[in-house]
Amino acid sequence: MNMQELNELDFSNIGDWPGFVKAILIVVLCALVGVGWYFYDIEGRYETLARAENTEQELRQDFENKQAKAANLEAYRAQLAEMQESFGAMLRQLPNRTEVADLLVDVSQTGLAAGLEFELFQPQGEVPKDFYAELPIKIRVVGSYHEFGEFVSGLAALPRIVTIHNVQIQNRSNSPGKLVMEALARTYRYLDEAGG
Repeated sequence: MNMQELNELDFSNIGDWPGFVKAILIVVLCALVGVGWYFYDIEGRYETLARAENTEQELRQDFENKQAKAANLEAYRAQLAEMQESFGAMLRQLPNRTEVADLLVDVSQTGLAAGLEFELFQPQGEVPKDFYAELPIKIRVVGSYHEFGEFVSGLAALPRIVTIHNVQIQNRSNSPGKLVMEALARTYRYLDEAGG
């Protein structure tokens, strides 16, 4: 078949076309139907399949993470119990409202036992935090360097938490051999759910 015969094909009478041309036309039409079907139906299904595969991977990863946690559940529970016990022990080191006065007496007596002379012992207002309140105390004491060390060591040995901040040590001008230490001692009080 040559080009002239192709140009003379009558589209209103396709049945008279040669068999070879009919076969090509059928293949082209089938290809067009297949491409149309792909874009109409199959492409959306491939996208849905890809999303489902991604979801499957995420769910599989989530399952593996949860399975690992479940396998270690007893260890986590033991660790939680240990942390709760430790937290409870720490909370017991924080005085309640009635014990704060006794703690202030303990701080001052620790200084006196170390041989220090208090020039200033001034509790400040409480500063509420998340689950505890801070009670800062401005102190100024006179003594020797070793007495200061004994005082700080005595504070660390108290059964309650007391921290020392902003320590400044200077020579006392009117007493040779004596030093003045100014510091901010902080003690802490647990705030219970009843509001303090």
